[in-house]
Amino acid sequence: MGPYILRRLLIALPSLLGISAVLYTVLALAPGDPFQDLVTNPNVPAEVKEMLRAKFGLDDPIWQRYFRWLSAMLQGDWGFSFNSRVDVDELILQRVPVTLAVIGASQVLALLVALPVGIVAAMRPYSWFDRIASTLAFVGFSLPTFFTGLLLILLFSITLDWLPFVYRADLPGEGFEWWWGHIKQSLMPVLVLGLFQAASYMRYVRSAVLDVVRLDYVTTARSKGLAERVVILKHIVRNALIPVVTLVALQMPAVFGGAIVTEQIFRIPGIGSLLIDAILRNDTPVIMAVTFVFSCLVILFNLIADVLYGWLDPRISFR
Repeated sequence: MGPYILRRLLIALPSLLGISAVLYTVLALAPGDPFQDLVTNPNVPAEVKEMLRAKFGLDDPIWQRYFRWLSAMLQGDWGFSFNSRVDVDELILQRVPVTLAVIGASQVLALLVALPVGIVAAMRPYSWFDRIASTLAFVGFSLPTFFTGLLLILLFSITLDWLPFVYRADLPGEGFEWWWGHIKQSLMPVLVLGLFQAASYMRYVRSAVLDVVRLDYVTTARSKGLAERVVILKHIVRNALIPVVTLVALQMPAVFGGAIVTEQIFRIPGIGSLLIDAILRNDTPVIMAVTFVFSCLVILFNLIADVLYGWLDPRISFR
């Protein structure tokens, strides 16, 4: 497996280089000036603006700026934020823990809901449980996250006054009080993202299990007298999870992108809100770094999906 992973990483390098070149070119050609505020400020001389543009090389050809950025990136220098006046990697590291905590919890919730509900619905097709679960899945998948987020805020924050609707990364207190405060303010964002993903996953799990349950080896396992629980868990679910692994792995980067809306609704200081703020302020180094991280996530989760295939299906060899 080691040589296979190394080979996949080597194949991913040209893809990352091509993605970074396209992203950098698009951002360089986009309208706007990161020092626009200095232009409109009468207290700042025009010479200062020109000096800053020369310092950051904004007037150089795009290909020179790209190779300068790539060289700095390979050395661990992600650039300098024009608006925050700090290094980009420092900005990202400040926001990553919050985003990972919310998204990680939402994905755990989505899988805990989707896997058992999808399996039971597939083992009892067209039953009342299957119909109710499928209806709720369609409703949950159809409602956008900003709508369900506003509904939860109206219900639990404004009407019932149970949960805070503004996320605070600097909660006071320590010990149990601190943990309970973070859990309370994370409940609604996690529910919004988790239930939305669970609705999508549940439909795929049900479809995958229905495809496997009709195969001959499942009938053979039952004819041998194996317990129904063993047949379901060992022979049906394990093989049905292969397409589900593909879906979950490829959906993870999209979840990071979808979390942008949720972070804006609940004022979560994560990667999504950082990207939106950078776009509004035309902070090109931050935009480039965050979008490049999302691209790396796509490559990474594709690799994770391939590795999980071999664990779920021993017939798949890593050659």
